[in-house]
Amino acid sequence: MYAWIWRKLPFGLAGKLIGSVLLASATVALLWFVVFPKAEPLLPFDDVQVTQDSDVPGEDGGLTVPSVSPSAEEIPYSTETNNAPPTKNR
Repeated sequence: MYAWIWRKLPFGLAGKLIGSVLLASATVALLWFVVFPKAEPLLPFDDVQVTQDSDVPGEDGGLTVPSVSPSAEEIPYSTETNNAPPTKNR
């Protein structure tokens, strides 16, 4: 198929190279502006729901709930600034 397109493009090597770039750009533009926007509602990539309990009794849905609250954990860096001095641990 690509050989057939290459043979049908006019104006020698330069015309074939420019024609190939134009065909590739038109294909990408068609996909980007027409096909992907029409397919987006069918793809559930943004439909994310995270809950702590599931509707199925006895299963946690693969989620693990930490036993220690996040406020009780010690954070090893400063949350006040993002310019913490380096530490010597080597």
